[in-house]
Amino acid sequence: MPRVMIKGGVWRNTEDEILKAAVMKYGKNQWSRIASLLHRKSAKQCKARWFEWLDPSIKKTEWSREEDEKLLHLAKLMPTQWRTIAPIIGRTAAQCLERYEYLLDQAQKGEEEDAVDDPRKLKPGEIDPNPETKPARPDPKDMDEDELEMLSEARARLANTQGKKAKRKVGCVDV
Repeated sequence: MPRVMIKGGVWRNTEDEILKAAVMKYGKNQWSRIASLLHRKSAKQCKARWFEWLDPSIKKTEWSREEDEKLLHLAKLMPTQWRTIAPIIGRTAAQCLERYEYLLDQAQKGEEEDAVDDPRKLKPGEIDPNPETKPARPDPKDMDEDELEMLSEARARLANTQGKKAKRKVGCVDV
């Protein structure tokens, strides 16, 4: 029985590297083309991974006190408008929402010390619903055949500097 591949799951370092190279070659509007290089990922997942984790403009450092204050101020002015707030702070919408909820939780814990566990927190064994916003898992020492094939195909396609049309023109010489 053939193995069924389900798109999704934790991102691997190889997939991140292919995604970075593909975005450099194809730009930020060719997600279907980029996803065709990654057999285990969809166009939507590739786009989310880029904009939520790999984009070099995203800050991944600890939040400063000034950023926290700015976030609280903006959240008060524009409640639930995380996509508007995010570029002002220089973080992703997911980072802003997560940090805002953390700050609210900390404020609440200060008021009541006997706080119970957060139901939103993942428990061991649960699947993370947003793997695009987390670091990639290290690649295994021995890649399986599917991954090696995906990697070599991606290398070949990304190294290609001529498009299909240019190749066709070379093949069609008028007599």
